This record gives sequence, structure tokens and C-alpha cells, in this order.
Amino acid sequence: MLKLLYSLGIYIASFVLNLLALFNPKLKLGVIGRRKTFKTLEKHINRNDKTFWFHAASLGEYEQGLPVFEALKKKYPDYKVVLSFFSPSGYEVRKNSKIADVVVYMPLDTKANARRFLNIVNPDYTIFVKYEIWPNFLNQLKKRKHKAILISAIFREKQAFFKWYGGFMKKALFAFDHIFTQNEASKILLESISYNDVSVSGDTRFDRVSNQLKIDNSVDFIEDFKQDRLCIVFGSTWPEDDKLYMDYINTLDFEKVKVIIAPHNIKPSYIESLKSQIKVKSICFSELSIKKNLSNYSVFILDTIGYLSRVYSYADIVYVGGAAGTTGLHNILEPAVFGVPIIIGKNHSKFPEANALIKLGGVTSVSTQTEFNSAFKTLISDKSHRKNQGSINRNYIKENKGAVIQILEFIRI
Repeated sequence: MLKLLYSLGIYIASFVLNLLALFNPKLKLGVIGRRKTFKTLEKHINRNDKTFWFHAASLGEYEQGLPVFEALKKKYPDYKVVLSFFSPSGYEVRKNSKIADVVVYMPLDTKANARRFLNIVNPDYTIFVKYEIWPNFLNQLKKRKHKAILISAIFREKQAFFKWYGGFMKKALFAFDHIFTQNEASKILLESISYNDVSVSGDTRFDRVSNQLKIDNSVDFIEDFKQDRLCIVFGSTWPEDDKLYMDYINTLDFEKVKVIIAPHNIKPSYIESLKSQIKVKSICFSELSIKKNLSNYSVFILDTIGYLSRVYSYADIVYVGGAAGTTGLHNILEPAVFGVPIIIGKNHSKFPEANALIKLGGVTSVSTQTEFNSAFKTLISDKSHRKNQGSINRNYIKENKGAVIQILEFIRI
């Protein structure tokens, strides 16, 4: 029954996506992109090519899998890499990824699409990241005896795999030769349904962010802006986060402090709205060619992408957005690797790294304006407290990296 409902759901989803794409530019990108997938693959992949297939739902999962993808590309340079995304937010940002020979949208999970995709790609090894379980594609991989693994996986008891009615979805899991989970709880859940080819490797994001320390993180315009002041970075913020920090930053002593805001939404109308609420001198990245003396400004708005992970290296205190509302907490590991204290909103229960660091004391969760103001007041005034919290975060990253090595040891071509 579930198999029939799933297939029916896929076709309904296809119809709905095509309909909504008429009104939603982001969905339209995905719909148009999926129509081009097979022609793009046929253009770049030959039947005799040795190939890896890497699949990530979106940008976050891509970043999670990237250290494994890069390591395999380096170890097996003769293999072509097919990288697929389901979401436009992943594809549009990484469609020119250097690790891939071809980047495409993942077709919807029908039997016909799965057969056609695998007939072209014929992958020697397939790696899915985190949540990606596509039954028709996975069953086709198993039928053809192709090797496939799932990395950085997280499972929860409420998922269909662990329910009496979840046989169809459960079968898809058994198409993986091995599953590498982020935690012991996920491993136990898999073993409860007799899936035993499982290891707790941890989260590959720890390896990803650790690699950030190996590169040059200098950003000239941030150095010109920061000078010798204490630097607060508000990263990946949403409107719910704005409500917490906006009035507060207007009260800061900018003789001692500088503020960088890197909003998730960088549309000009939204950026203008932010600027209108700031009562001190502010400048945007998009204005750099016009205004040169950055030291005269108190707030810098990073209305561009690609810099935030390096900008975190200049921070003394970081607020990471997403958890003040329900959009989902953004990556706290990126600033944690630089040994800075972190403040987040209240909705973090689904993010194990946040829960762990709150317990350890490196991350502070705030629910109200009063808690927000108090947390920042303490961190700004107490250097020792800042350093202590930052050290907790840095050490947490060091202690949890190593997933990539474990995964690479398993993969044999």
C-alpha cells in the first residue's frame, strides 16, 4: 500500500511543482533544470566512463559531504564525478563545482527516471548524504549490484522506516552497502530493524570546518573595517533574528565594538529595510566601490555570498541565525572552529551539535530580548568568559573530526 501511495505521491508532486513553478521563480528553476538532466548527462558521460555519483539534497548537505567528495576525487582522479541536487538552493550555487564533471538536478523518484538515470551514469560508487532516501533509485542501484553508501546520516524514531507500515521505505535502506551515522542513537534505530551494516562515524561537517583552518581566511575589506575593535558577527540571520538584535546594536558603544551582519536574504529590498533600522553609520558590501574608508563605519552588511566562513575568523562573538524562528538553525560549526563564543535562538532541539555545545557551555541559547541582551553584555564586558566559551567550541570541533578517514577506509573501488 505504501509503495502505491508513494508512487502516486511522486506524480502528484510533479504536477504540483509544475503548477507552482508558474508563480515561484525558485521552483521554476528546479522544474526547468530537471527537464535538462538527461540531455546534460548524455552530453558529458560515456558508457565506458568510470564514475562516482554524489547526491545531496541542497547546499547544506553538499557542504557536509564535500570533504568526502574531495578526498575521493583526489584519490581516484580518473573517475568522472556526477553531482546531483534536488533543491535549486544547492544546484544554483554549486553548479560550477570543481569537484564534479557534471552537475544536474536529481530527477523525481520514479522507476522510469531511475532506470534512465542509471543507464547513463552507470556509477561505480554512489554516495548519498544525510537524509536522502529515494526508494526507486536505491532499489535500482541494488538490483544492478552497484555500490552505495549513506554518510552523515541521522534517523529519528518517528520516521516511516521504523513503523509497522514502513516496509517500502525500510527496503530502500537495505540498498545501501553501509550507512555511516552521526550518532549512536541512529545506529541503534537501524539495528532495531535488523540493518547491521552501520557505523557511527560522526558528522563530516567537523572535517569540513576543520579544513577551513588550513586555508588563508584573510579578507582585506573586513580588516579595513574591523581595525582593533571587538567584532560581533550576526551570521545567516532571518527577520525573527533581526527583531532580537536590531534595537540592541543601536545601543552599543561603537568606540569599542564593530558589527557585521550577514543576512540569509540578500535581496536589495531586504537589505534596504535592514539599513533603515540601523541608527549608526553602516555600509554594504555592494557599496565598496563607492565608499572607501571603511574604518569610519560601525556596521558592515555582507550583502553577498561566499565570505561568511572566512569572516567568522575575525569575530570575537557570533550570533548564528535561524533558531529564533522556525526556519532552522544555520551552521554553528563554522564559527566554532575559530574558537569564538556563539549565541543562538531557542529552537535548536533538532540540532545535536547545538544541544551538545549548550550543555558544554560554548553556546548560549536565548528565548527573550532580556536573555539576548544579558548574554551579549556578559560576553562583551568579560574577556575571560569570552575566551573560555570560545575554547570549548574549538575543542569540540577537534574532538569530533575524523569521519572522513573512517569513510574512506571503507570505500574500495
